[in-house]
Amino acid sequence: MEQSNQSCTTMRPMEKAIRMLAGTFVTISVILGYFVSPYWFLFTLFVGLNLFQSSLSGWCLAEQILSKLGIGVESQASQTSKSPKR
Repeated sequence: MEQSNQSCTTMRPMEKAIRMLAGTFVTISVILGYFVSPYWFLFTLFVGLNLFQSSLSGWCLAEQILSKLGIGVESQASQTSKSPKR
């Protein structure tokens, strides 16, 4: 079985943004669930289920929202500089 030596530094900007958002939501909801109300754990469950369904379907609502806000989207100039020249 081949192993990939891909690190987080080679991830697409959108992947980093999604991971950061999900990690932040889970951490905050666990803290709120412990100190405020156990009902906050339902938000943790929602984030986990959303991650699971997006891995199966390839569709992620957070990705659409972040891209509309311009977060995690590479600028047009950086995309053209990375593309191979003919």
